[in-house]
Amino acid sequence: MVNAGDMNGSGNLMDFLDEPFPDVGTYEDFHTIDWLREKSRDTDRHRKITSKSKESIWEFIKSLLDAWSGWVVMLLIGLLAGTLAGVIDLAVDWMTDLKEGVCLSAFWYSHEQCCWTSNETTFDDRDKCPQWQKWSELLVNQSEGASAYILNYFLYIMWALCFAFLAVSLVRVFAPYACGSGIPEIKTILSGFIIRGYLGKWTLLIKTVTLVLVVSSGLSLGKEGPLVHVACCCGNFFSSLFSKYSKNEGKRREVRLAQITFYSPLQICSFSKDSCLVSYYFPLKTLWRSFFAALVAAFTLRSINPFGNSRLVLFYVEYHTPWYMAELFPFILLGVFGGLWGTLFIRCNIAWCRRRKTTRLGKYPVLEVIVITAITAIIAYPNPYTRRSTSELISELFNDCGALESSQLCDYINDPNMTRPVDDIPDRPAGPGVYTAMWQLALALVFKIVITIFTFGMKIPSGLFIPSMAVGAMAGRMVGIGVEQLAYHHHDWIIFRNWCRPGADCVTPGLYAMVGAAACLGGVTRMTVSLVVIMFELTGGLEYIVPLMAAAVTSKWVADAFGKEGIYEAHIHLNGYPFLDVKDEFTHRTLATDVMRPRRGEAPLSVLTQDSMTVEDVETLIKETDYNGFPVVVSKDSERLIGFAQRRELILAIKNARQRQDGVVSNSIVYFTEDPPELPPNSPHPLKLRRILNLSPFTVTDHTPMETVVDIFRKLGLRQCLVTRSGRLLGIITKKDVLRHMAQMANQDPESIMFN
Repeated sequence: MVNAGDMNGSGNLMDFLDEPFPDVGTYEDFHTIDWLREKSRDTDRHRKITSKSKESIWEFIKSLLDAWSGWVVMLLIGLLAGTLAGVIDLAVDWMTDLKEGVCLSAFWYSHEQCCWTSNETTFDDRDKCPQWQKWSELLVNQSEGASAYILNYFLYIMWALCFAFLAVSLVRVFAPYACGSGIPEIKTILSGFIIRGYLGKWTLLIKTVTLVLVVSSGLSLGKEGPLVHVACCCGNFFSSLFSKYSKNEGKRREVRLAQITFYSPLQICSFSKDSCLVSYYFPLKTLWRSFFAALVAAFTLRSINPFGNSRLVLFYVEYHTPWYMAELFPFILLGVFGGLWGTLFIRCNIAWCRRRKTTRLGKYPVLEVIVITAITAIIAYPNPYTRRSTSELISELFNDCGALESSQLCDYINDPNMTRPVDDIPDRPAGPGVYTAMWQLALALVFKIVITIFTFGMKIPSGLFIPSMAVGAMAGRMVGIGVEQLAYHHHDWIIFRNWCRPGADCVTPGLYAMVGAAACLGGVTRMTVSLVVIMFELTGGLEYIVPLMAAAVTSKWVADAFGKEGIYEAHIHLNGYPFLDVKDEFTHRTLATDVMRPRRGEAPLSVLTQDSMTVEDVETLIKETDYNGFPVVVSKDSERLIGFAQRRELILAIKNARQRQDGVVSNSIVYFTEDPPELPPNSPHPLKLRRILNLSPFTVTDHTPMETVVDIFRKLGLRQCLVTRSGRLLGIITKKDVLRHMAQMANQDPESIMFN
C-alpha cells in the first residue's frame, strides 16, 4: 500500500534518509511555484504537528506557538510598517522645506514645525517667523529682490539635484530592485513568481531611504506605491524568522497578501479585494490578519502623528455644504477627464519606457534622473503650485474656503455687511487672487501631465498615486471655481434656481478637487471600490460617496473603452512577467492540443521511465535540457503516465544519494515504483526516488478547450499541466505556454514573456 505522504509527493525525499536534505522544496530565481504542492506540504506539516501535540505537553505548547506565529508576524509587521510610514512622512516634510530654507532654532524642524514653536508668529503672517530663514536671508541677509530670488532659485535646484543623484546612486549600487513603484512586481510575486532579493533586507533599507530623497527632490512622484513594496519587505523579513513561513512559499505568500491591505499613505487601507493588486486567491483568515496588522499600523502611526493634526488622514477635509443632484453632471465630466488622462498617461508612459528599454537611453539611468530632476526644478520653482510638495498642493486644493484661509484660491470679494457664521460663508465673486491662481493652476496642470509621463518608471522609487491625484485635483478645483462663479452670476438660470439662491453657500470647489483626484487616480489604476475607500481614508469625506462613485465608475468606463489595462498591468506586460490577470477574457476557440508541447515537427517530449533508467541517464537528461520537471511514464513504448518529478529535486536527490548512500553509482537503476525492479546479479545498488514523485499531477485531455485551461491556471495557480489521451501522455502545457498563446491570439509578440 502507498502511504499518504507518497500520494501527495511530500514526506522524506529518499527512503533511506530519516530527514529531508537542505534546499528541498525551494525554487530557483525567476521560476513559478507550484501552489498545489505547497498547499499539500503545509497540510502534511499541520497534520504532523496536530498528531504530535497529543504526545506531550511540550509538543502541545509547540503546536500553540505554531498556531499563533501568524498573529505574531502580523504584529511585528504592523509595528515596523507603521513606524516606517511615519518616519518617511516626517523626513519628507523636513527635506522638502530644506530646499528653501532652514530652522535656526532646530535644523531638523520643517517650516511648519519651526513656526509652531515660535512665540512671535502672528495670524496674518502665520507662515513667517524669525526662526525660519530662507537661504538668501541666511547667506546674504536679503529676503527680497532679484539677487535673493536668484540665489534661492539656484539652491532649490542644487538641493533637488543632490537628493536625486544620491537616490539613484544608492539604488544603482546597493539595491537595483528598489527602483520603480514595486506594485507590478508585487502582483507578479503574489501570483507565484519567484524574484530573489526583491523583498530582501537591503531592498527594504535602500527603498526607505531613497523614497524620502526622491519625494523631497520635487520630482513628480509619490510614496504610496513604494510603501506597498516596503510593507512586503517587512513581511518577508519577519516571515523568514518562522519556519512555518520560511520553508513554504505558499504560506509566505499569505503574509505578503496581508501587507498590501494597509496600502494608503497611512497603510491602513482595505485594499484586499481590488483588482489593482490581488488577482488570485485571498483566504478569509488572511483578511482577518490583515485587519489586525492594519490596526497595529494605525496605532503606531497615530502615536507618531506625522501630520501634526492628531488625525489619521493626510488630506482631512470638512465641508459644510451638501452636494446637489445638478452637480452630478460636472462630476461625471471630471470622470471623463480622468479616464482620458489615464489612457493618455498609460500609452505615453509605456511608449517612453519601451524606448528606454530598447535604446541607448536605458544605459544612462543616472543621467536620465539628473536631467529630469533639473527640468522639473527649473520649471517648478517660478510657479507656487508646483514649487511646494505635491501633498501640500493637494491639501490646499481640497480645502474649503473659510474666514481663516489665507490661500490665493480663497481671495474672494467679501461683502462688508456679511454677518454670517464663519462656517456658512456664501458664494462670492472671485477676486484677482483667484484669477491669478486659475492660470497658475492651468500651467501647473499642463506641466504635471507632461513631466509625470517621463518621470514614472525611472531607476528610482516612484509612486503614482499622489501625482495622479494632483492632476485631478487641479482640474477639479478649476471646474469647481467655474461652476461656483457661474452659479453666483447666473443664479436665476433654471439649473441653479432650485438650489442656489443669492447669498447661499451653494458650490464647494474643494469637493470638485476631491472628485477630480479620484477620477484621475481611477483612470490610471482602473480601481473602483478600493479607490473610493482610499479617498475616504485620505480625506475623511464619507458624506460624498455618490460623487466619488460616479466619478470612479465613469473614469473606468471611459478608460476601458481605450484599453482594459491599468498602468501596473501595462508595466507587467512590458517587463514580460508571467502574470495571468483575471480581467483578461479568453474567448478564442482553441484546444489544449494546439498549445501543448511538443508540437508537430518538434523533438519528442523528454520523459523519465519508472524503472529502466540509470543515474547517468537521468543526469544526462538534466544536463541536456533546461526543463523545470519531467513526466514519469511506465515505458517509452506505452507512455502511460505515472507522475511528475521536479528538476531541482531530482538534482538534489541524486547529489545527496551519491554522498550519503553506499553503492549508488552512475550505473545504478533509478526507479519510482514501490518495489525495486528485477536486476541481474552483481548489479549496483538501485536508487529509489518514489518520494520525490508527484503521483497526482494535474492533467487535461487534448480536446480540453483552452478557455478552460486558462481558467484552471488562474484559479489553481498551476505551474504546468500534462495533456493525456486515455492515460497516454501526449504533451505538457506550462504557464509560459499559456501566456504566449494568449499574446499570440491578441496579435502581440509571444516572445515578450521572458521568464520561466
